[in-house]
Amino acid sequence: MSLFASRDNLGRSGVTSRLGLVPVPLVLSVIALACVGFAALYSAASGDWDRWAHQQAIRFAIGFVGMLVVACLDLKWIFRLAYPFWFFCIVLLLIVEISGVIGMGAQRWISLGFINLQPSDLMKVATVLALARYYHGLQGNEPKHLKSLFIPAVMTIVPVALIVVQPDLGTGLMIVMVAAAMVFLGGAPWWLFAGGLAALGAIVPAAFHFLHDYQKKRVLTFLNPENDPLGAGYHITQSKIAIGSGGFSGKGYMEGSQAHLNFLPEKHTDFIFTLWAEEWGFVGGMALLLLFSFIFFQGYRIGMRAKTTFGRLLALGLITNYAIYIIINIGMVTGMMPVVGEPLPLISYGGTVMISTLFAFGLMMCVAVNRNATLPRS
Repeated sequence: MSLFASRDNLGRSGVTSRLGLVPVPLVLSVIALACVGFAALYSAASGDWDRWAHQQAIRFAIGFVGMLVVACLDLKWIFRLAYPFWFFCIVLLLIVEISGVIGMGAQRWISLGFINLQPSDLMKVATVLALARYYHGLQGNEPKHLKSLFIPAVMTIVPVALIVVQPDLGTGLMIVMVAAAMVFLGGAPWWLFAGGLAALGAIVPAAFHFLHDYQKKRVLTFLNPENDPLGAGYHITQSKIAIGSGGFSGKGYMEGSQAHLNFLPEKHTDFIFTLWAEEWGFVGGMALLLLFSFIFFQGYRIGMRAKTTFGRLLALGLITNYAIYIIINIGMVTGMMPVVGEPLPLISYGGTVMISTLFAFGLMMCVAVNRNATLPRS
């Protein structure tokens, strides 16, 4: 399904034909998610459009145009810029370390005046791009050899180290997870992951002692939030109360007592799914999960239809990264995972997450538009 034209017209009408090949279902799903975000932010501000929703809408409008521009690019340009973009993001992370903006006890942002840029969000996309480019250049059984893991390890460890010292353990772990997914999709042997999981299980207890105090508290709170319901366990306790009070059909739009009486913290960012579930109940929560599932299906379909290794891994890696975002955020607010401070992309209030997410969707759409493209091996 396309916007204006058939694939056969691509060579004859240039940009118009490329725009015509942008997958409509994915575009509409992105718009639908953004509209859910606008509605939730309007409710979180108790009917004040200017507080959060207005700026979020402006960011989305700009990012949406950028997404379509990226979607219409020749995939060869994306391929050529994969490594330079990774290095660019490394430079941004170094700038954060030297002169980054400090907020909430962490140094994670670069002030651009009109927005505080968080390079770690861009690094998630950059890691997928760089690893897709790397595995595209391997041939035959090369991905199954252990020596082929050295470069992916460097591409992962360097940014993760820079992010963890900010400190931002949650984002660092997300990059590790998406990198592991890329290595698996690239053809690494299954026993490597079995061994990795076993090693991780052995390391975790020892690694606990190296965490910051607030990180230890998050883990202990996850295991027993009722132990300190007015302190460390307050966020998750209030989140569970709000979700449970929503019942089957919810309390009604802008009628959530936990959110509007300010019991629910971070209702416009990390806990925005909780606000949505309280107001729209099980029905609204499931509807949102179905929309996420449809987006996952579209992303994986684009990846599996791509003719090049780069295109396939790029689309599959980006949609996997998005899935990790969703799983962690919803798992966090429902008490199934520790609170790590990850937003719900396109719904939670935030500039860099909006930019990086729309950029990622633009890249996926670019793979769909150029699914029959040919690329050099190196």
